[in-house]
Amino acid sequence: MYRLIQVMALAGAVTAVGCGATQRTPVTTAPTTPGPTEVNTSQRGTIPAGQELDVRLQTSLSSETATAEQRFEAVTAADVMQDGAVLIPAGSRVRGVVTDVKRPGRVDRVGSLSLSFDQIEFRGRTHPIRAMATQVFQSGGIREEAGTAGVGAGAGAVIGGIIGGVQGAVLGAVIGAGGAIAATEGKDITLPAGSIVRIRLDQPLNARS
Repeated sequence: MYRLIQVMALAGAVTAVGCGATQRTPVTTAPTTPGPTEVNTSQRGTIPAGQELDVRLQTSLSSETATAEQRFEAVTAADVMQDGAVLIPAGSRVRGVVTDVKRPGRVDRVGSLSLSFDQIEFRGRTHPIRAMATQVFQSGGIREEAGTAGVGAGAGAVIGGIIGGVQGAVLGAVIGAGGAIAATEGKDITLPAGSIVRIRLDQPLNARS
């Protein structure tokens, strides 16, 4: 009888463990894309000057290889919304141009890129814009960045930190006046494909026209 009780107790314990395993809460990962950008303005369908949008570079850019007037493309990283309506869908094409390139030299040992954005295409139409970079993020997505920085007072703020607990810098750079993205001393600045660039519109955009 004692042996039978032992066997029944062991069987009960195994069953309990099995049930616990099936009821365990699944592990989820943090989102890798930013949430929708909400437009706050009383003008319906208008994205005001000063509004910031997040775009994802489609190709890599580097002060080592880029040239002035070089064209490049990005796509919007999140829906741009107003009162629950999507004004600009995520994935809309944004076109930009490299306005200035500086290679590291013996005196000024800092490479830099100046980028401007002049077109956005959505719903089959191309709209002229005027925008400049204000922040840069690693390609994992804005919400994964543990240490990011953008335009600060004066010369700008250092971009750096840890991504998702993995050791390493985000993008060693500063963003200065006019949106110039400069490397830390003695390096070219490289923005890998997939990097998120936050841009600020310098003029209103009518998204309904």
